[in-house]
Amino acid sequence: MKDFFRFAMLALVLVVVALVSALIAMRFAIHGEEVEVPALVGLTPPEASRSVSSLGLQIEVERQYFSPSIAEGHIMSQLPMPGAKVRRGWQVRVAESLGPQRVTIPDVTRESERAAEWNIRRRGIDLASTAEMQFPGTPADQVVAQSPPANANQVAAPKASLLVSIASDPLAYVMPSFVGQPLGVASRTLQDAGFRLGNVNMAQPAPSEIPLENNPSITVIPAQPAPASIIVLQTPPAGQKVLAGAVVNFQVR
Repeated sequence: MKDFFRFAMLALVLVVVALVSALIAMRFAIHGEEVEVPALVGLTPPEASRSVSSLGLQIEVERQYFSPSIAEGHIMSQLPMPGAKVRRGWQVRVAESLGPQRVTIPDVTRESERAAEWNIRRRGIDLASTAEMQFPGTPADQVVAQSPPANANQVAAPKASLLVSIASDPLAYVMPSFVGQPLGVASRTLQDAGFRLGNVNMAQPAPSEIPLENNPSITVIPAQPAPASIIVLQTPPAGQKVLAGAVVNFQVR
């Protein structure tokens, strides 16, 4: 029993030693691949690329900004920061300076989206984003706001964003019932509500109302709709959803 216990303890010690050795070896292997990121601010991208190539790092120019203090074509910021420990093959992202702002931000409000985009791009400014919104009373496809504003100074990035108006959705209504009302009253109500009066036809008379054709003393005169005619049928029917400006047709008697 004692021999078994002694053997088990020896095996456990060997396993622990193996695990510790593996961890130490892994740590040395990992840290052996680590390098320190150098300071790149103030260098040009080619100079920065040559500076980090011996360390196994790569340079990526991710953005460009205006800068009153960093000369055009030189790096103005970097990530990771100088002194950070990274593995070989890591990509260092940098921002390149465009120098001081020399372009004038144009006023493109009240222009169409296409004209505003052309006006912006011809000055060397990129269009960052375009948002759309309904503005009642404003024509569709018109720029109503911009960022940066016109003639702005100390602009960080050579990009502009636009807010463009789009057509407003027409108002929706629930069609009321005009059956039983005089045609003249219903017509005025429709016009006041922004609807249009369509076809007005006379309803077919009942068989009992048709005069006998063989009676020469009776002259049949086709009836015509009049303001006093009573509505007996309407299209669209009552309760249906309709949009402003819809056409409403009637049958009257």
